[in-house]
Amino acid sequence: MAGCHRQSEPDKADRWRKVYRKCLGRAEKACPPPDENQRQGQRGRLKRTRARNLLERLRDYETDVLRFLDDPAIPFTNNQGERDIRMLKVQQKISGCFRSFEGARIFCRVRSYLSTARKQNLSASEVLTQLFTGRVPAFMSASEGN
Repeated sequence: MAGCHRQSEPDKADRWRKVYRKCLGRAEKACPPPDENQRQGQRGRLKRTRARNLLERLRDYETDVLRFLDDPAIPFTNNQGERDIRMLKVQQKISGCFRSFEGARIFCRVRSYLSTARKQNLSASEVLTQLFTGRVPAFMSASEGN
């Protein structure tokens, strides 16, 4: 492997930052800010399009948007919360509502159990088998005091 240069992780992160900024530059040309000269007797900020608002947020919060490049503990996406409640919304849409508060509570408890298992890299069938055979999964016993 002599002579073979492999990019270090910071080099890759810098390369992706450059790509990100280049994309923002193209977006800036495609969606320029509102013309300040068009203003006639109005006060406050000029109205911006949704696309322009998104562009400005992506530019202003670049460090936060790209944090996953530097910290491997940060997930690429923050949609886990949405995924966790999606089944609840699907259940409500299909049935219209839960028949009782207790039924809703049980549904949420099971979904939470399975979501936690998934985050611990355990399969649903594995943890449900443990549950129904009276064995407590490790993730439950470690957090019992919390």
